Amino acid sequence: MAVKKTNKNNEVHDDSNSRRDFIKKSGLFTALALAPPSLVMASESKWDEKIASYLETVPLSIEINGTKHNLNIEPRTTLLDLLREQLQLTGTKKGCDHGQCGACTVHVNGERILSCLSLATMQQNAQVVTIEGLSKGKKLHPMQEAFIKNDGFQCGYCTPGQIMSGIACIKEGHANNRDEIKEYMSGNICRCGAYHNIVDAIMEVKEGGKLI
Repeated sequence: MAVKKTNKNNEVHDDSNSRRDFIKKSGLFTALALAPPSLVMASESKWDEKIASYLETVPLSIEINGTKHNLNIEPRTTLLDLLREQLQLTGTKKGCDHGQCGACTVHVNGERILSCLSLATMQQNAQVVTIEGLSKGKKLHPMQEAFIKNDGFQCGYCTPGQIMSGIACIKEGHANNRDEIKEYMSGNICRCGAYHNIVDAIMEVKEGGKLI
């Protein structure tokens, strides 16, 4: 039976459609949660399309590497996916996507964060700096130069996150000796094992007072 309601202007509207819409949406998400992994993987694109169609976008104003962006994004979008997928700033890497490896480290309002663990909507009016925003034209940031000079990387996949954390490590006052650097860089994993040279690079920037 349809339920009819009146608003403050005494206009009558049918509430049954909104209830049916709510039930349909709830059923979709419940089915997705209960579906076997193989089924979800097999129809991943279809699920993505259906879920996306039910998610409203929200406005986001954010400054990235000195450029202001006014966007409309899905509430589930992480800062990492916003950078990589929507703004094509692919220097920030997606490693574990669970906050375990540090490859996605960026600076938000001057502090390092793991962008894979932060929803983009949480950074309303924030100032974000990624690896692309460190250099001044063709001139590299002192930390970038130090990583090159000290061979602070091998495959290079973790390097953007290492550099962003290395800069933050110095600014936080946690680069007074090698052991302290190792402790405060421990959230950044290098699967190639270039840790010794990474510490050398950070020590060089710290001792040379070159950080800008």
